[in-house]
Amino acid sequence: MQVIATAGHVDHGKSTLIRALTGIEPDRLAEERRRGLTIDLGFAWTTLPSGQEVSFVDVPGHERFLGNMLAGLGPAPIVCFVVAADEGWQAQSSDHRDAVAALGIDQGLLVITRADLSPEQVPAVTAQARAELAGTGLADAPVLAVSAVTGHGMEELRETLGALVAAARRPEAQDRVRLWVDRSFTVPGAGTVVTGTLAAGTLQREDRLTLHGSHGAGDGAAVQVRGLQSRGGQVDALGPVSRAAVNLRGLDAEQIGRGDALLTPGAWHLTAQVDVRRMTGTGLGDTPTELIAHAGTAAVTARVRPFGADHARLTFERPLPLAVGDPLVLRGSGSRSVLGGVRVLDVDPPVLDRRGDGTRRRTTLEAMPGGGDLVHEVTRRGAVAEQELVRYGIAVPQQLPAGLGRRDGHLVDDEALCAWRTRLTALVAESQQADPLSAGLSRKAAADALALPVPGLLDAVVAAAGLELDAGRVRDPRTAAGLGAAEEGISTLERRLAEDPFRAPESEELAALRLGARELAAAAAQGRVLRLPDEVVLLPTAPALAMRELARLDQPFTTSQARQALGTTRRIAIPLLEHLDARGWTRRVDAGHREVVR
Repeated sequence: MQVIATAGHVDHGKSTLIRALTGIEPDRLAEERRRGLTIDLGFAWTTLPSGQEVSFVDVPGHERFLGNMLAGLGPAPIVCFVVAADEGWQAQSSDHRDAVAALGIDQGLLVITRADLSPEQVPAVTAQARAELAGTGLADAPVLAVSAVTGHGMEELRETLGALVAAARRPEAQDRVRLWVDRSFTVPGAGTVVTGTLAAGTLQREDRLTLHGSHGAGDGAAVQVRGLQSRGGQVDALGPVSRAAVNLRGLDAEQIGRGDALLTPGAWHLTAQVDVRRMTGTGLGDTPTELIAHAGTAAVTARVRPFGADHARLTFERPLPLAVGDPLVLRGSGSRSVLGGVRVLDVDPPVLDRRGDGTRRRTTLEAMPGGGDLVHEVTRRGAVAEQELVRYGIAVPQQLPAGLGRRDGHLVDDEALCAWRTRLTALVAESQQADPLSAGLSRKAAADALALPVPGLLDAVVAAAGLELDAGRVRDPRTAAGLGAAEEGISTLERRLAEDPFRAPESEELAALRLGARELAAAAAQGRVLRLPDEVVLLPTAPALAMRELARLDQPFTTSQARQALGTTRRIAIPLLEHLDARGWTRRVDAGHREVVR
């Protein structure tokens, strides 16, 4: 399957040529047929002699309908450029050539129509058209002279189209979907139907998509594919490149229109600001400060901030689903001619609010490759989610360039990671020195201090720094931190319990050692003591020592027997036994007995 758009001056026979190739009338509107003038987009299809299926998008040639022409030409990968033999190259031929160049279309053919009317002019018109197209992707396109009326050259044209389609680039069927809508209407009994050129990806019945647009449904509206049609027939699935008629659930026809897009959910970055590079036409420093930018079938007002002649920042009146490398056509807001074409370099450009930022940005953009600079995108942020880069349209290889690494689903700049872990280590050390009783630096304080560019990256920085994150606190397990003023009291308590492990201190003894709840919590966090309910404080080794004694008892045993075996009081024995129960080392047999779990 393939889609071919026409291009060329008004009344040079584009619609007549499509009618002769397909047997379908591409002029849909009654006014078009009455005036003999294509006003809006027309659609037709045929099967070539080679068996290949091809669809056509017929565009208007008149200057007043330049926006409609760009909506048809924008999503199409192949163009059939038409010049009439009896009139030769004309004004709108140049406009359409500029549009083809701006879009970067490099697949197509040149057709000299109405060859029967002025056969003697065919060589000169061909040479002129070749010269005019020399600076475009159609410079070396095949050329044929035909007459749709007499049939001269039509079979050769069909064969050439077959060869062109066979050699055309084939987008990946697994790619994300972005279907730019060119029509929306209601079919009785079916509901809302939209049409567009599916340039990549696959559509299937029951697929769930997201609508991005400005016709009332609101960005992010969820829709479902109820049915699909292409070339006049129902299908279960459509792959690239094809004309698609999509029957949608969850949307009225009035809520969607030309310039909207159906998207794979979560797969596209919506942006109201992009940095671009001039590919054709007027220098960006000489364009109006406000113009119309065409992307796919969308046409939006854009403000221009130039960075010299070849680079600029465009700020759109509404966000668009764009990716790095996308072509945009620029024209003046009151103009019927194309100013030029640009390619998107950055869909998430940095804020420029300091003196000299514009000059620095120009230098950066001049050095950037056209397909997106992975290293630049990561290093300027420090880190970015890998999936976010994919949404931007930047290729992420399995083998990363030197200086970048993968951490928890993010691509991280090695230098930035080194700086973050150094800073975090210092912050944790400062926190421990300032408050030895602290359980560590809080997660929020650490994240705020580091000003990490993406959520969820703190865990990776903690791991890289050799620190640990426990109960929302970051601490350094390698640092044998003391307990400040409480160190003497805890040391004294440790010595006492080492001599008599089941004689937990009374509250008066703890007070005499100046050990309150905060000091004991800090010691427990460092593994120095074990805190049980009712302020029973023992050493962390107490449970294991208790199990040695309890295992010697006749099983099952009573609480009183356990208390006597441990040489302790009921106040201490009960919390300790419950602690052993909770660990699964002992278990209750009945209300008065326990046994050791073997």
